[in-house]
Amino acid sequence: MAVSPLVSPLPPFLRSTSTTSPENSTCRVPIRRIRASILKKPSTAAHRSSPTATNLPILEVPGNYGLPFFGPVKDRFDYFYFQGNMEFFRSRVEKYGSTVFRVNLPPGPFIAENPNAVVLLDGKSFPVLFDTSKVEKKNLFTGTFMPSTKLTGGHRVLSYLDPSELNHGKLKNLLFFILKSSRDRVIPEFQAVYAELFKKLETELDSTGKAEFVEAGEIAAFNFLSRSLLGANPVHTNLGNEAPKLIGKWVLLNLHPVISLGLPMILEDLLLHNFRLPSSLVKSEYSRLYNFFNESSAKFLDEAEKLGISRDEACHNILFSICFNSFGGFKILFPNVLKHIGEAGEQLHTQLAREIRSAIKSNGGHLTIGALDQMPLTKSVVYESLRFEPPVQSQYGRAKRDLVVESHDAAYRIRSGEMLYGFQPFATRDPRIFDEADKFIADRFVGEKGEKLLKHVVWSNGPETEDPTPENKQCAGKDFVVMAARLFVVELFRRYDSFEVVVKKAAIGSFVTLTALTKASS
Repeated sequence: MAVSPLVSPLPPFLRSTSTTSPENSTCRVPIRRIRASILKKPSTAAHRSSPTATNLPILEVPGNYGLPFFGPVKDRFDYFYFQGNMEFFRSRVEKYGSTVFRVNLPPGPFIAENPNAVVLLDGKSFPVLFDTSKVEKKNLFTGTFMPSTKLTGGHRVLSYLDPSELNHGKLKNLLFFILKSSRDRVIPEFQAVYAELFKKLETELDSTGKAEFVEAGEIAAFNFLSRSLLGANPVHTNLGNEAPKLIGKWVLLNLHPVISLGLPMILEDLLLHNFRLPSSLVKSEYSRLYNFFNESSAKFLDEAEKLGISRDEACHNILFSICFNSFGGFKILFPNVLKHIGEAGEQLHTQLAREIRSAIKSNGGHLTIGALDQMPLTKSVVYESLRFEPPVQSQYGRAKRDLVVESHDAAYRIRSGEMLYGFQPFATRDPRIFDEADKFIADRFVGEKGEKLLKHVVWSNGPETEDPTPENKQCAGKDFVVMAARLFVVELFRRYDSFEVVVKKAAIGSFVTLTALTKASS
């Protein structure tokens, strides 16, 4: 039976002009649902109201920043230690009766000069953060502070550039060139790398009764990224399998002011949230990564020079894009996909295995783009994972002028220069947009009704229904990431009928342990 693809059947970097669309399918399969409440759902559900509505009351943004120094420090301790980020925002929604309010964001003193922000926690107000005619993105990738450029070779890399800056378009076009160049390698390299991963996990499970996914999965993720995007195998270089550990140390130096490692409160706050750790702590680790990318990216560095970018700046940007953006996303997304599917149970496993194997069989026993297009449930599971636990939780923007930002129930005055902050796990679990928003529903995006919801999946710094361009801040590799996650689910259920997991919370993402793998019976 023909099925409907979700949004476009192919990512832009794999799309050809001869692609045709199969007929629609509106089937919906029963799936076990996993509950993890975020916001209380109103007594009556409502669809997202029109962004052009003008009949809402215009209010001042509720909330305040407290006393200088003490207010930001109090909010920081609430965020990291006394409440945690989810309760931090939830409690203030209840306090102010609004999903838009003022608060101080971490880290505050002494790292961030100005921690004040207006928080946007619903799916209607959140998209203003994507509108670069209204908000500026310069130096806001990590929020109210910016890591030292010593961590990126002295360059402000693409993630910190506003689209109005000349180099933004040049660097983003370079990433598009890399993605386009990789299209013939993506599927075969993913299959090769993850065949090795699953073999290793099986061996570990047979030997010890359990298999830790995270470490082995990170090695596989980096190897896949290098082999597919650069055409280089890090195992055959001086880097070996050490890249994930090197990246982890480097990312920690970039993000330590806004994360918690679970250390004793006072020690951790003094160590991570008050002062910047010196970049020299990871100088050798970063040099090893840079040398690998410099040696493996000659074709792309040549292209960069044609675009008017120096080879050194291009290399640091390619490194950041692959190590921080892509690898960092896979590090969170793949364990989350495995967790959600594992917790959903055998009914979903059976449905995915049947869909995946049938599609491959109908395509001559090969995994092709055509076969992937015949797996609507597989794609929906990936989108639901991205909605339920987006790998990038925070988005920032600074108002370019005085604005009025609308939530579902009111409009709020925003002054020019004010920081706007969106915490995505609230916006993408908005009960005014998604039915049963606080549940993981695997088939949520299957069929015509499900496809219409994809404009509210915004993990990529933009709606899933839109494409990244040199003029916007949407992730250049948006479709590449979705495709890789789909391939992960496919390779999993080509091999296994079912599996079981144990999940623990990690500092970033989830720590997933496989406790059972049932090999494919057919």
